[in-house]
Amino acid sequence: MLRTMHTSFIESSRTGAGAVPQYGYDFISDPYLPPGENEYYLRNRQLDALYSPSSARRQDQYRPLLPAEIRTLEAQGNRCEAWDAVWVREGFHPELVQHCVFAGFVRIGALDPGFLRHHDYILPVGISHSRIIACDIGDRPAIHDCRYLSHTIIGDGVILSSIDEMDTTNHAKFGEGVIKDGEDEDIRVWIDPLNEAGGRSVLPFLGMICADAYLWAVYREDERLMAAFKRITQASVDPRRGYYGTIGHGTVIKHCHTIKDVRIGNGAYIKGANKLKNLSIQSDPRDPTQIGEGVELVNGIIGYGCRVFYGCKAVRFVLGNNCNLKYGARLIHSILGDNSTVSCCEVLNNLVFPSHEQHHNNSFLIAALIQGQSNMAAGATVGSNHNSRGNDGEIIAGRGFWPGLSSTLKHNSRFASYTLIAKGNYPAELYVPLPFSLVTHRPGTTQLEVMPGYWWMYNMYALERNSWKCRIRDKRLFKVQHIETGYLAPDTAAEIIRGLKILDQWVIQAGYPSLRDLPEQVPLWAPERTVERSNRPVRIIKALQGARAYREMLLYYGVKTLIEFFALPPAGSSEAGPGDWDFLRFQAAYPEAASLEWVNLGGQLVSEPKLAALQEAVREGELTSWDHIHAVYERLWEAYPLDKALNALQVLRFLQTGDGRAAAPDTVITREEWNSLLDTGVRIRRFIEDQVYKTKLKDYTDPFRNITYRNAAERDAVLGTIDANPFVQTVKAESKTFFTDAEASRL
Repeated sequence: MLRTMHTSFIESSRTGAGAVPQYGYDFISDPYLPPGENEYYLRNRQLDALYSPSSARRQDQYRPLLPAEIRTLEAQGNRCEAWDAVWVREGFHPELVQHCVFAGFVRIGALDPGFLRHHDYILPVGISHSRIIACDIGDRPAIHDCRYLSHTIIGDGVILSSIDEMDTTNHAKFGEGVIKDGEDEDIRVWIDPLNEAGGRSVLPFLGMICADAYLWAVYREDERLMAAFKRITQASVDPRRGYYGTIGHGTVIKHCHTIKDVRIGNGAYIKGANKLKNLSIQSDPRDPTQIGEGVELVNGIIGYGCRVFYGCKAVRFVLGNNCNLKYGARLIHSILGDNSTVSCCEVLNNLVFPSHEQHHNNSFLIAALIQGQSNMAAGATVGSNHNSRGNDGEIIAGRGFWPGLSSTLKHNSRFASYTLIAKGNYPAELYVPLPFSLVTHRPGTTQLEVMPGYWWMYNMYALERNSWKCRIRDKRLFKVQHIETGYLAPDTAAEIIRGLKILDQWVIQAGYPSLRDLPEQVPLWAPERTVERSNRPVRIIKALQGARAYREMLLYYGVKTLIEFFALPPAGSSEAGPGDWDFLRFQAAYPEAASLEWVNLGGQLVSEPKLAALQEAVREGELTSWDHIHAVYERLWEAYPLDKALNALQVLRFLQTGDGRAAAPDTVITREEWNSLLDTGVRIRRFIEDQVYKTKLKDYTDPFRNITYRNAAERDAVLGTIDANPFVQTVKAESKTFFTDAEASRL
């Protein structure tokens, strides 16, 4: 019995003199072709848009071939059943087209003798040994050895070389989660972040950022909001069939196998890819995207300035701007934020905020929300199994999450910002609400230990460097997703305040009047089954010291934020210098309580009241597109310095209540108290600078750090001197600015 063939036969005979063969035509057929339009009406609009909407229409700049040009083309070994369907622009040199087959309506731009060069790869301008079906080809291309090039609009100065297949279907979505006319709902491509079993599905779209995905994936109980997001996404794309794939100006594509239903921006560089299907690849000559050998990408959106190399696989994904995906990484059902690097590992069903680092082959991240500035160590398995009856577990971690070497975490778990997980197998679910903590197994015992404030007390170098690193590695040209990189900010301040209240509650449950009354050497035990879903004891080590660290962090955050705000230029001025405020005027102008509850919206921090207003505007139809929503993000970012300063003022009011149990919005801070806060802030800043220097100094004084060097000169040649260390220099410069701003803010 013969197998059913997956191809269909198209009759190529003409129906009469001068009739056009079917091959290469009918890209849009009834009933999807509007009355009075031909199958090129969308293609023509795309062609004009690729150039300049304000210039003369590009589609009007072509003419049919001249008889002499047809003779030259045929003499060069080219074939076409209907040369009258091949049009060209002035400046076309037919001798530069050799051994090609044309079908359908083809337009070719100017061909000038010369060469195109990408680094050391040089090809002559022209078209050779290629089959071209219903394409628009821009000026001065180098198209050689393309076996099948179909229904694609190609910009100027493009290199296409040794491509097996590049084509576009009439229902192409280019990676977006939409459906075209006549398609069923089950055709729609969803991404399932945070949960393998679904339930948090989002629709990818061009320009999607982590803030969008967070709003969609987290607030699932809000049915009107969910419906609005789906409606907005579908409305963002023209549902009509007939759009062509596009290749932007100056793009280079060579030695690839299959490229199908893909639109590619300007200046991209793609080499050796196995399969690129249903994608939007954003690129700009100033911020080009590069895709390399062995890569297979299906159903995705790729941001500007991305680099995807060496056998990576990604399916149903969004890759933010300035991201790296390399060395065999697998990214599936995931959204990866800007400035992130994932290599050699497996990342499934995740929403990961910007500045995430995951480099090791033996690590994986499954079904998690990771809120940025994070690092996955070798052997870390976050979401290693599900402790429920299905694969519906989730893990949520705040900013600065760092699971250490060979740490194994289970669903469901949740971690406050800047939680460091020490090496070990953690057999049960964890809830760590204390930020800046170290979580570890106590050696020789079965108990779990949590040290609140660990980063501030013992790891200041890493804490400061994390924020610095995230700033200097932000190479994005297009910054749609705004990012707060400071480790002390409204979100972490809120977590610290909650942490203080939790510690206070646990101390009271242990029989002490308040946290301040806990003897320094007395251990504090967390109530059973609050931190870990097990019966083993959980010891809160150095609880009193951790609480002191928390208060120092809050004070430093409050003072630092306010003096930076006071140092901003006056409204309407571009000159540096004293701003419009001093502390007493600012406090008097804003006596009302500012919200202490903030949300990390993909890296941008937004107060809960303002986020609620945004959500209501979406629900009520006031924001009808993602561009409108992004414009609100922009306005919130412009207001952020003031909102952050108001938050800092409220944090200082909280500290002035004395016992730290409740915020007092009507607390008035006097001139003397403000000056005293400045003095304490200066002392803390000196402590930070000193700790950063002392921590780095260990690399030079620890005898075991020196055993691989013959002498100090060799060590300094390898490591550089400590005083020349760029981060140490940065910290000193920031301290100098802090001291200057503090003195200027003194009353």
